[in-house]
Amino acid sequence: MAALPNPVPTRAPGGKTTAAISARLDRLPATRSMWTLVAVLATGGWFEFYDLFFTAYVGPGLVKSGIYATTTASFFGFSGLGAFVAASFAGLFIGTLVFSSLADRLGRKSVFTFSLLWYSIATIVMASQSSAGSINLWRLIAGIGIGVELVTIDTYTSELVPKHLRGRAFALLHAIQFAAVPACAFFAWWLVPLKPFGLDGWRWVVWIGALGAALVWVVRRRLPESPRWLAQQGRDAEADATLARLEQRVAAEYGRALPEPEASVEPADVKASFKEIWLPPYRRRTIMLMVFNTFQSIGYYGFAAWVPTLLIAKGVTITHSLLYSFVIAISNPIGPIFAVSIADKIERKTIIVLSALGIAVFGTLFAFETAPAALMALGVLITVSSALLSVGYHAYQSELFPTRVRARAVGLVYSTSRISAMFSGFMIAFALRHFGVLGVFGLIGVSMALVIGSIGLFGPRTNGLNLDEISN
Repeated sequence: MAALPNPVPTRAPGGKTTAAISARLDRLPATRSMWTLVAVLATGGWFEFYDLFFTAYVGPGLVKSGIYATTTASFFGFSGLGAFVAASFAGLFIGTLVFSSLADRLGRKSVFTFSLLWYSIATIVMASQSSAGSINLWRLIAGIGIGVELVTIDTYTSELVPKHLRGRAFALLHAIQFAAVPACAFFAWWLVPLKPFGLDGWRWVVWIGALGAALVWVVRRRLPESPRWLAQQGRDAEADATLARLEQRVAAEYGRALPEPEASVEPADVKASFKEIWLPPYRRRTIMLMVFNTFQSIGYYGFAAWVPTLLIAKGVTITHSLLYSFVIAISNPIGPIFAVSIADKIERKTIIVLSALGIAVFGTLFAFETAPAALMALGVLITVSSALLSVGYHAYQSELFPTRVRARAVGLVYSTSRISAMFSGFMIAFALRHFGVLGVFGLIGVSMALVIGSIGLFGPRTNGLNLDEISN
């Protein structure tokens, strides 16, 4: 085979490399190296999702151990399970709103690894506590690290992959991440009813995820910094060198010369500023996504964080509720796996709208059903719809802002879902206490209607567009 041409970086006229870097990234084919980058990101995200979703599966164990009650007499009862859920999302809110901007200042890679260590250590400490107050405190601290990580992963992924691959990359990312949910559900089903070595089973479920996350830190050290971010910071030589190494690997796997870069929109040459998020054209997008995130979290976590508890409220025993929850949880990767084949063919906003509709319809049917097989089937359909919603909006909101403020913008709009989810814990507990499971899904249905309206009416199209085209 003839020698491959060396993909030497080509500068844009006038020494402006940001557009040239974007053009070079966007022409890369989907080879093994591109998918490996996404898989490495997702491997770390696997433990992040494990940590995020164990809230639902250790809930019955926390109640069984006497640390929490399922519901409380007052709305803001801090000894109730709703307070544990609220503490998780309070931490996520602080992480996404206050600290996500660090990824714009310090880089995607460094914040990526630091936040992993942060929430791993805090989670280990949390599972060693024995009072509701101390568990809530350490859960909040762990949530800060998880919140930063969620924003950084989305930002990192959108900037590392070419435009024709973004939808499928987020689908694969979520397929691997969501595989953590059935693993967590399995460990909960197995360990929560037991007391290995005299310690409550829920503690072992938490420790398993936290210790695994510490190991992934070694893997993440191999990730490159985002070339788009480096170029945006004026670190042209580093951006060129980082991208050149990736181009060489991709070219060798591709087996022929890489496609020529297409002309790319030059991003605005302005200093990154938080106030830019509130100026046209970003102001409309910011408000739209804040409304969307406020209500999607009620629908999403209203089921995902309460599955075993909702089943118990319908008369299922704790052991069987965890078994049914495990069966439902197995379906989490199905939505993202399906999305791999459609994510770059169907508009992102369309996927979001249809997924929200599915959650509302299947949730209403779940509320009226009592047969175990039907409950599990509808739980699976709700879960698949929720996973598709997650794939769609994580990719979507990371596309709508420029590189210079992407992390802080995504952190801002995403933070509204964290504070909404924090209060949703109390709202779901209140609805469950006074109106039963039907009341819970009534609340979820209204929330999904608002999700559909916000994205369906006001969301721009993004599929197949260069990130700078979308942001400009």
